[in-house]
Amino acid sequence: MSSTARKYVEDQLPNPQKHGSKIRKSPQPAKKPFLTKSRMSAILSGLFMGLGQLYNRQIVKGLSFLALELYLLIFWTVPFQWAMWGLTTLGETPQHRDGFKIVPGDHSIFLLIDGIIFLISFLLFLWFYYLNIRDAYKVAVKNEKGIKPNNAKEMFKNIWENGFPYILLTPSVLFTAFLTILPLLFGILIAFTNYSAPNHLPPKHLVDWVGFDTFIQLFQMKTWSATFYGVFSWTVVWAILSTATTLFLGLIFAVLLNQQGIKLKKFWRSIFILPWAIPQFVSILIMRNIFNGEFGPLNRYLMDLGVIQHAIPWLSDPLWAKMTLVVVNMWFGFPFWMVLMSGVLTSIDKEIYEAADVDGASPVQKFWKITMPLMMFATAPLAIMSFAGNFNNFNIIYLMTEGGPVNVDYSYAGSTDILISWIYKLTLDNNQFAMASVISILIFVVIATFSIWNFKRTKAFKEEDMMS
Repeated sequence: MSSTARKYVEDQLPNPQKHGSKIRKSPQPAKKPFLTKSRMSAILSGLFMGLGQLYNRQIVKGLSFLALELYLLIFWTVPFQWAMWGLTTLGETPQHRDGFKIVPGDHSIFLLIDGIIFLISFLLFLWFYYLNIRDAYKVAVKNEKGIKPNNAKEMFKNIWENGFPYILLTPSVLFTAFLTILPLLFGILIAFTNYSAPNHLPPKHLVDWVGFDTFIQLFQMKTWSATFYGVFSWTVVWAILSTATTLFLGLIFAVLLNQQGIKLKKFWRSIFILPWAIPQFVSILIMRNIFNGEFGPLNRYLMDLGVIQHAIPWLSDPLWAKMTLVVVNMWFGFPFWMVLMSGVLTSIDKEIYEAADVDGASPVQKFWKITMPLMMFATAPLAIMSFAGNFNNFNIIYLMTEGGPVNVDYSYAGSTDILISWIYKLTLDNNQFAMASVISILIFVVIATFSIWNFKRTKAFKEEDMMS
């Protein structure tokens, strides 16, 4: 570009200095103050319930929240302090005798329960307090946007229309808190006390917090550790055997009943489902009499037939008793798996078997390569749940053998006791509540770990993850 052309272009451009004008800067947005109305209302509601709502001119809602907190402060502050004192100390004055008069003292267990109730109630109140702050903040934000807050009539209408599901769910939350979480917390906290006979049973004696001392005793004190390791090992063996035997026996019957050429299939299914349909309590007591070593009919028939020469101690010998339990459990457990497996078999595409026949597969190959993988794919989660159920199968153990026969090396347990039946004896028969609570926690840890690990490894759940 020539110098003449460049000078012409510069003359056409605006020159502030030439024309005596100033460059106008774009206006900067006003800096938003830190303490906005929304934050102010949230702070007020945080200081005292309802103040934020009153600040937002929601009079009825604000006064309701205000009245609620005043009521709690006036009437429940002292009981709450007393409950927290009881929860932390478990009492300081034991029951004692003054001449012929018994002077009551602090009941540690009642104090523990009261403390848990008030603690859960306080947590629920904190959650409600948070909702109060969030409500004040949201209403103030709407005010800043020019949206008028609801009046009392509109508020109740909005609660009824939009909050109806939450109104129905509120009783469930309360029942869960006080009928599920409360006993659960109580059972866990007992493990960290010395609540046991003979020296720490209220109301005569107080209970103290001892931390992990009971856990240490279970694993280090020989009288407890020998029993725990023995009962725990049998519990694991029992859970595995009872699950595997019923599953495979049900699978065998399901495969047999689904074979072509089997007549009266409905009749056979009805017969085999009877052990599961009859109340287990009645059936176990009948089985207990059948397997009685002294006058049971099974031993008598076997001796009359010449099969055995002497009576078999079905329930009085540790090994025979354990074998008997597994066999009896097979009788009660296989119908469920038979029905379940039958349903899975009917859902398998017949074309798969036809293709296998074309390829020259034998019946055994078809079972192991087609039937078994598809069956386990569908039933693996239920097998895991069945293992967890058999791990805590109290009914058959206690009603059949009551944990017997006696084992002199165990403390408060018999040869066939599993962990859950041992807990029953520790609590109701021997008042060893702290040790029973420790064992309950260990059962939960074992079952939860095993179930979560296996659920994650099952192909059914992996398939769901891939599809989601």
